[in-house]
Amino acid sequence: MSDPTEIIIENGESVPTKLPIPTERQQKRTRRKLIPKLLRVAGRIPFADDLAAAYYCAIDAETPMKAKLVLFAALGYFVLPVDVVPDVVTGLGFTDDATVLATALGVVGAHIREPHRIAARRLLGLPERPTA
Repeated sequence: MSDPTEIIIENGESVPTKLPIPTERQQKRTRRKLIPKLLRVAGRIPFADDLAAAYYCAIDAETPMKAKLVLFAALGYFVLPVDVVPDVVTGLGFTDDATVLATALGVVGAHIREPHRIAARRLLGLPERPTA
């Protein structure tokens, strides 16, 4: 890596994809701002439990570092005050946040385990999913 703020992902194309690596400051800001914002807007976003589960996965010591980096980048985007689509826009405000989270979950979603989902549902006051 030529720049310590980037991680290069070989994607089979001639040009690798560069993703920003969340800095320690970004991780601290995410941890400090995510839960209050999530609890404030949880009733307006259908992906609140996925967002909380991603957070619990990102802070889990057993989660691989690459997965943590992707999750903290997505979670950091959610708490940023500046968005592509402002969160106050009714109906569209969280679509960009949902897209970023869905992309992150597509990349590292296998690392989100049932204990992360249980913790997320408890945080949000949602009933536990019935076991099949």
